[in-house]
Amino acid sequence: MPKLDLSDAPVRTSCVYPGKLADHCKGRSKIALGDLGGLDQFGVNLTRLAPSAASAHQHWHLKEDELIYMLEGEAVLVEDDGETVLRAGDVATFKAGAPNGHMVVNRSDAYAVLLEVGTRAQDEVASYTDPAGDMKVVKENGAWKFFRKNGEAY
Repeated sequence: MPKLDLSDAPVRTSCVYPGKLADHCKGRSKIALGDLGGLDQFGVNLTRLAPSAASAHQHWHLKEDELIYMLEGEAVLVEDDGETVLRAGDVATFKAGAPNGHMVVNRSDAYAVLLEVGTRAQDEVASYTDPAGDMKVVKENGAWKFFRKNGEAY
């Protein structure tokens, strides 16, 4: 198994959300460890959240399981039913098909670092429950498309 060299790994700071919805993730950076290692059955992201940054908008997946493992710092897991503080060593999991919108927000004054692990379905639907709640994201053959819940494209 090859050791990955992260010193030259691409760091993604942009967000795929359309328009102003992308502002929610400012201060988030990701290294796609799974892509870097050539994995195609599940994804692994090393994610850094600056103070006030969020991992995503509050969402849940129809087909993809997710796991979050906190490596450093402190952040808040926001779910439909409430909030939970996560610290280094804490784990949260989200079963595919369970309609529990979730995201991680860094409300501390220091960086928070976490691993995000998830299934890679070629076709998927993600529903949103926070202020972006009018958004539904559909993945077909690996390509994401953004819609309002009434079916209108973003």
